[in-house]
Amino acid sequence: MKFMHNGFRWVDLIRTALLFVFTLVGVPGFSQLQPLQDWESALYTDEPLVGKIWHSASEQFVDVQDLANAIDSARYLLLGEKHDNPDHHSLQLKVLNHLIEQARVAAVAFEMMDSDDQEALDQIPRQDLTNLENLKEHLKWDENGWDWGFYGPLVLAVVLGDIPVAGANITDATMSEVYGEDAVPEAIAILDEETMQQLNLDIDESHCGLLPESQFPAMVRVQQARDYNMANSMASPEAGKLSVLVAGNYHVRRDLGVPNYLLAREKTLKNEDMLTLSFMEVEPGEADPVVYLQQFKSQLAFDYVWFTPAISDADYCASLR
Repeated sequence: MKFMHNGFRWVDLIRTALLFVFTLVGVPGFSQLQPLQDWESALYTDEPLVGKIWHSASEQFVDVQDLANAIDSARYLLLGEKHDNPDHHSLQLKVLNHLIEQARVAAVAFEMMDSDDQEALDQIPRQDLTNLENLKEHLKWDENGWDWGFYGPLVLAVVLGDIPVAGANITDATMSEVYGEDAVPEAIAILDEETMQQLNLDIDESHCGLLPESQFPAMVRVQQARDYNMANSMASPEAGKLSVLVAGNYHVRRDLGVPNYLLAREKTLKNEDMLTLSFMEVEPGEADPVVYLQQFKSQLAFDYVWFTPAISDADYCASLR
Protein backbone atom coordinates (compact mmCIF):
# COMPACT_ATOMS: atom_id res chain seq x y z
CA MET A 1 0.00 0.00 0.00
CA LYS A 2 1.26 3.46 -0.90
CA PHE A 3 0.55 5.52 2.18
CA MET A 4 4.08 6.74 2.85
CA HIS A 5 3.81 9.48 0.25
CA ASN A 6 1.10 11.27 2.24
CA GLY A 7 2.59 14.66 3.08
CA PHE A 8 6.12 14.08 1.73
CA ARG A 9 6.74 17.15 -0.37
CA TRP A 10 10.00 15.88 -1.85
CA VAL A 11 8.24 12.98 -3.57
CA ASP A 12 5.25 14.98 -4.72
CA LEU A 13 6.57 14.94 -8.25
CA ILE A 14 3.17 15.51 -9.78
CA ARG A 15 1.44 18.58 -8.42
CA THR A 16 -2.12 18.85 -9.77
CA ALA A 17 -3.13 22.47 -10.26
CA LEU A 18 -6.69 22.56 -8.98
CA LEU A 19 -8.44 25.68 -7.74
CA PHE A 20 -11.42 25.66 -5.43
CA VAL A 21 -13.80 28.54 -4.82
CA PHE A 22 -13.33 30.29 -1.49
CA THR A 23 -15.73 32.49 0.41
CA LEU A 24 -16.15 33.34 4.06
CA VAL A 25 -19.86 33.92 3.51
CA GLY A 26 -22.08 30.94 4.02
CA VAL A 27 -19.39 28.49 5.14
CA PRO A 28 -21.15 25.91 7.31
CA GLY A 29 -20.17 25.60 10.95
CA PHE A 30 -17.93 22.73 11.89
CA SER A 31 -20.60 21.11 14.03
CA GLN A 32 -22.83 21.08 10.95
CA LEU A 33 -20.18 19.74 8.61
CA GLN A 34 -21.10 16.43 7.06
CA PRO A 35 -19.01 14.20 4.80
CA LEU A 36 -18.66 16.15 1.57
CA GLN A 37 -21.09 15.21 -1.17
CA ASP A 38 -19.10 16.72 -4.01
CA TRP A 39 -15.51 15.60 -3.66
CA GLU A 40 -12.99 17.35 -5.87
CA SER A 41 -10.75 14.30 -5.91
CA ALA A 42 -12.14 11.81 -8.39
CA LEU A 43 -10.61 8.48 -7.40
CA TYR A 44 -12.28 5.89 -5.15
CA THR A 45 -15.19 8.11 -4.14
CA ASP A 46 -17.36 5.03 -3.63
CA GLU A 47 -15.00 3.39 -1.15
CA PRO A 48 -16.78 2.83 2.20
CA LEU A 49 -14.19 4.77 4.23
CA VAL A 50 -14.60 8.00 2.27
CA GLY A 51 -15.84 10.79 4.54
CA LYS A 52 -15.47 8.75 7.73
CA ILE A 53 -13.44 9.85 10.77
CA TRP A 54 -11.43 7.28 12.73
CA HIS A 55 -10.38 7.69 16.37
CA SER A 56 -7.15 5.73 16.79
CA ALA A 57 -7.18 5.30 20.57
CA SER A 58 -10.66 3.77 20.75
CA GLU A 59 -10.41 2.15 17.30
CA GLN A 60 -13.87 3.45 16.49
CA PHE A 61 -15.47 5.73 13.95
CA VAL A 62 -16.70 9.03 15.34
CA ASP A 63 -18.85 11.83 14.00
CA VAL A 64 -17.86 15.44 13.38
CA GLN A 65 -19.24 16.62 16.70
CA ASP A 66 -17.10 14.08 18.58
CA LEU A 67 -14.06 15.45 16.77
CA ALA A 68 -15.10 19.04 17.52
CA ASN A 69 -15.43 18.19 21.21
CA ALA A 70 -11.96 16.65 21.24
CA ILE A 71 -10.47 19.74 19.59
CA ASP A 72 -12.16 21.93 22.21
CA SER A 73 -10.06 20.34 24.93
CA ALA A 74 -6.72 20.69 23.10
CA ARG A 75 -4.14 23.49 23.17
CA TYR A 76 -2.32 22.46 20.00
CA LEU A 77 -4.01 21.26 16.82
CA LEU A 78 -1.89 19.72 14.08
CA LEU A 79 -3.67 19.40 10.74
CA GLY A 80 -1.97 16.91 8.41
CA GLU A 81 -2.52 16.56 4.69
CA LYS A 82 -1.42 15.13 1.40
CA HIS A 83 -0.23 18.32 -0.20
CA ASP A 84 -1.88 17.94 -3.60
CA ASN A 85 -5.31 16.74 -2.50
CA PRO A 86 -7.85 19.60 -2.76
CA ASP A 87 -10.34 17.90 -0.43
CA HIS A 88 -7.79 17.94 2.38
CA HIS A 89 -7.52 21.71 2.07
CA SER A 90 -11.27 22.14 1.78
CA LEU A 91 -11.78 20.26 5.04
CA GLN A 92 -8.92 22.13 6.72
CA LEU A 93 -10.64 25.38 5.75
CA LYS A 94 -13.91 24.28 7.32
CA VAL A 95 -12.12 23.31 10.52
CA LEU A 96 -10.25 26.63 10.65
CA ASN A 97 -13.37 28.66 9.92
CA HIS A 98 -15.25 26.98 12.73
CA LEU A 99 -12.44 27.65 15.19
CA ILE A 100 -12.07 31.24 14.02
CA GLU A 101 -15.81 31.80 14.42
CA GLN A 102 -15.49 30.48 17.97
CA ALA A 103 -12.57 32.87 18.65
CA ARG A 104 -10.46 29.88 19.61
CA VAL A 105 -7.38 30.39 17.43
CA ALA A 106 -4.30 32.04 18.91
CA ALA A 107 -2.07 31.62 15.83
CA VAL A 108 -1.61 29.44 12.77
CA ALA A 109 1.73 28.18 11.45
CA PHE A 110 2.17 26.88 7.91
CA GLU A 111 4.79 24.44 6.65
CA MET A 112 4.52 26.19 3.28
CA MET A 113 6.30 29.32 4.56
CA ASP A 114 9.55 29.80 6.46
CA SER A 115 11.21 32.42 8.63
CA ASP A 116 12.31 34.37 5.55
CA ASP A 117 8.61 34.99 4.92
CA GLN A 118 7.90 36.22 8.45
CA GLU A 119 8.48 39.91 7.81
CA ALA A 120 5.95 39.88 4.97
CA LEU A 121 3.53 37.91 7.13
CA ASP A 122 3.86 40.41 9.98
CA GLN A 123 3.29 43.33 7.61
CA ILE A 124 0.19 42.05 5.84
CA PRO A 125 -2.02 45.11 5.18
CA ARG A 126 -5.01 43.61 6.95
CA GLN A 127 -7.16 46.75 6.72
CA ASP A 128 -6.73 47.06 2.96
CA LEU A 129 -6.78 43.37 2.13
CA THR A 130 -9.75 42.55 -0.07
CA ASN A 131 -9.05 39.34 -1.95
CA LEU A 132 -6.77 36.40 -2.57
CA GLU A 133 -4.82 38.11 -5.33
CA ASN A 134 -3.85 41.03 -3.08
CA LEU A 135 -2.56 38.64 -0.46
CA LYS A 136 -0.73 36.51 -3.01
CA GLU A 137 1.11 39.53 -4.38
CA HIS A 138 2.02 40.81 -0.92
CA LEU A 139 3.51 37.47 0.08
CA LYS A 140 5.25 36.96 -3.29
CA TRP A 141 3.77 33.50 -3.13
CA ASP A 142 4.75 32.42 -6.63
CA GLU A 143 8.37 32.29 -5.48
CA ASN A 144 7.83 29.45 -3.01
CA GLY A 145 6.44 26.72 -5.30
CA TRP A 146 3.30 25.84 -3.36
CA ASP A 147 -0.12 25.91 -5.02
CA TRP A 148 -1.90 29.14 -4.06
CA GLY A 149 -5.22 27.61 -5.05
CA PHE A 150 -4.82 25.22 -2.12
CA TYR A 151 -3.24 27.47 0.51
CA GLY A 152 -4.46 30.96 -0.35
CA PRO A 153 -7.97 30.43 1.10
CA LEU A 154 -6.46 29.03 4.31
CA VAL A 155 -4.07 31.94 4.77
CA LEU A 156 -6.76 34.51 3.90
CA ALA A 157 -9.22 33.04 6.41
CA VAL A 158 -6.60 33.38 9.15
CA VAL A 159 -5.65 36.92 8.10
CA LEU A 160 -9.27 38.09 7.91
CA GLY A 161 -9.75 36.61 11.37
CA ASP A 162 -7.00 38.96 12.55
CA ILE A 163 -4.94 35.99 13.70
CA PRO A 164 -1.12 35.88 13.59
CA VAL A 165 0.40 33.74 10.83
CA ALA A 166 3.82 32.09 11.17
CA GLY A 167 6.18 30.52 8.68
CA ALA A 168 6.92 27.10 10.13
CA ASN A 169 9.55 25.64 7.83
CA ILE A 170 13.32 26.09 7.83
CA THR A 171 14.88 28.33 5.23
CA ASP A 172 16.88 27.01 2.30
CA ALA A 173 20.02 28.36 3.94
CA THR A 174 19.29 26.51 7.17
CA MET A 175 18.52 23.34 5.24
CA SER A 176 21.89 23.51 3.50
CA GLU A 177 23.63 24.14 6.80
CA VAL A 178 21.95 21.22 8.55
CA TYR A 179 22.52 18.95 5.56
CA GLY A 180 26.26 19.65 5.67
CA GLU A 181 26.71 19.09 9.39
CA ASP A 182 28.31 15.98 10.85
CA ALA A 183 25.76 15.42 13.57
CA VAL A 184 22.30 16.44 14.65
CA PRO A 185 22.31 19.67 16.71
CA GLU A 186 21.78 18.89 20.38
CA ALA A 187 18.51 20.82 20.50
CA ILE A 188 16.82 18.43 18.06
CA ALA A 189 18.50 15.20 19.16
CA ILE A 190 15.54 14.08 21.25
CA LEU A 191 14.33 10.95 19.47
CA ASP A 192 15.23 7.51 20.78
CA GLU A 193 17.23 4.96 18.80
CA GLU A 194 14.18 2.99 17.68
CA THR A 195 12.51 6.12 16.35
CA MET A 196 15.69 7.16 14.56
CA GLN A 197 15.82 3.76 12.88
CA GLN A 198 12.23 4.25 11.75
CA LEU A 199 13.12 7.66 10.36
CA ASN A 200 15.90 6.12 8.30
CA LEU A 201 13.56 3.46 6.95
CA ASP A 202 10.97 6.08 6.07
CA ILE A 203 13.53 8.24 4.30
CA ASP A 204 14.57 5.23 2.23
CA GLU A 205 10.98 4.33 1.34
CA SER A 206 9.98 7.91 0.55
CA HIS A 207 12.83 8.04 -1.95
CA CYS A 208 11.75 4.77 -3.51
CA GLY A 209 14.92 2.99 -2.40
CA LEU A 210 16.95 5.15 -4.79
CA LEU A 211 18.69 7.39 -2.28
CA PRO A 212 22.27 6.28 -1.48
CA GLU A 213 22.48 5.06 2.09
CA SER A 214 25.29 7.53 2.70
CA GLN A 215 22.71 10.32 2.35
CA PHE A 216 20.33 8.95 4.99
CA PRO A 217 21.89 10.77 7.98
CA ALA A 218 21.75 14.15 6.22
CA MET A 219 18.15 13.68 5.14
CA VAL A 220 17.16 12.58 8.65
CA ARG A 221 18.85 15.69 10.09
CA VAL A 222 16.86 17.88 7.72
CA GLN A 223 13.62 16.13 8.69
CA GLN A 224 14.37 16.62 12.38
CA ALA A 225 15.28 20.27 11.85
CA ARG A 226 12.01 20.88 10.05
CA ASP A 227 9.94 19.28 12.78
CA TYR A 228 11.87 21.14 15.49
CA ASN A 229 11.31 24.43 13.70
CA MET A 230 7.62 23.72 13.12
CA ALA A 231 7.14 23.04 16.82
CA ASN A 232 8.89 26.26 17.77
CA SER A 233 6.81 28.22 15.26
CA MET A 234 3.63 27.25 17.09
CA ALA A 235 2.79 29.99 19.56
CA SER A 236 2.16 28.94 23.15
CA PRO A 237 -1.56 29.67 23.50
CA GLU A 238 -3.17 31.33 26.46
CA ALA A 239 -5.93 29.53 28.32
CA GLY A 240 -8.92 28.75 26.13
CA LYS A 241 -7.00 29.33 22.91
CA LEU A 242 -5.57 26.96 20.33
CA SER A 243 -2.34 27.05 18.34
CA VAL A 244 -2.63 25.42 14.90
CA LEU A 245 -0.12 23.91 12.47
CA VAL A 246 -0.89 23.09 8.82
CA ALA A 247 1.66 20.62 7.47
CA GLY A 248 2.16 17.34 5.66
CA ASN A 249 0.94 14.19 7.35
CA TYR A 250 4.45 12.99 8.11
CA HIS A 251 5.29 16.09 10.12
CA VAL A 252 2.26 15.83 12.41
CA ARG A 253 2.88 12.21 13.39
CA ARG A 254 2.91 11.63 17.12
CA ASP A 255 5.50 8.86 16.97
CA LEU A 256 8.31 10.84 15.31
CA GLY A 257 7.09 14.27 14.24
CA VAL A 258 6.32 17.72 15.63
CA PRO A 259 4.49 16.57 18.81
CA ASN A 260 7.78 15.21 20.20
CA TYR A 261 9.39 18.62 19.92
CA LEU A 262 6.40 20.36 21.49
CA LEU A 263 6.72 18.04 24.48
CA ALA A 264 10.45 18.78 24.69
CA ARG A 265 9.80 22.54 24.53
CA GLU A 266 7.06 22.61 27.14
CA LYS A 267 7.90 20.32 30.02
CA THR A 268 4.44 20.61 31.54
CA LEU A 269 2.65 19.82 28.28
CA LYS A 270 0.58 16.65 28.30
CA ASN A 271 -0.18 14.36 25.38
CA GLU A 272 -3.86 15.17 25.66
CA ASP A 273 -3.05 18.86 25.17
CA MET A 274 -2.20 18.07 21.54
CA LEU A 275 -4.50 16.72 18.84
CA THR A 276 -3.24 15.42 15.51
CA LEU A 277 -5.74 15.14 12.67
CA SER A 278 -4.62 13.45 9.48
CA PHE A 279 -6.53 13.84 6.24
CA MET A 280 -5.73 10.62 4.40
CA GLU A 281 -6.58 9.21 0.99
CA VAL A 282 -8.29 5.85 0.74
CA GLU A 283 -6.89 2.93 -1.21
CA PRO A 284 -9.11 0.78 -3.45
CA GLY A 285 -10.49 -2.28 -1.71
CA GLU A 286 -9.14 -1.42 1.75
CA ALA A 287 -11.84 -0.60 4.29
CA ASP A 288 -10.01 -1.27 7.58
CA PRO A 289 -8.55 1.90 9.14
CA VAL A 290 -6.14 -0.16 11.24
CA VAL A 291 -4.45 -1.37 8.06
CA TYR A 292 -3.78 2.22 7.02
CA LEU A 293 -2.07 2.86 10.33
CA GLN A 294 0.06 -0.28 10.26
CA GLN A 295 2.63 1.54 8.14
CA PHE A 296 3.55 3.59 11.18
CA LYS A 297 5.61 2.68 14.20
CA SER A 298 2.56 3.32 16.35
CA GLN A 299 -1.14 2.80 15.74
CA LEU A 300 -1.49 6.17 17.48
CA ALA A 301 0.61 8.12 14.98
CA PHE A 302 -2.49 10.28 14.52
CA ASP A 303 -5.27 10.86 17.03
CA TYR A 304 -7.86 11.10 14.26
CA VAL A 305 -7.89 10.19 10.58
CA TRP A 306 -10.40 11.75 8.18
CA PHE A 307 -10.59 9.67 5.00
CA THR A 308 -11.05 11.22 1.56
CA PRO A 309 -10.95 10.13 -2.07
CA ALA A 310 -7.58 10.10 -3.82
CA ILE A 311 -6.31 12.68 -6.28
CA SER A 312 -4.11 10.32 -8.28
CA ASP A 313 -3.21 6.66 -8.60
CA ALA A 314 0.21 7.49 -10.06
CA ASP A 315 3.10 5.34 -8.90
CA TYR A 316 5.67 7.95 -7.94
CA CYS A 317 8.45 5.43 -7.67
CA ALA A 318 7.74 3.92 -11.08
CA SER A 319 8.18 7.35 -12.64
CA LEU A 320 11.71 7.50 -11.24
CA ARG A 321 12.87 4.15 -12.47
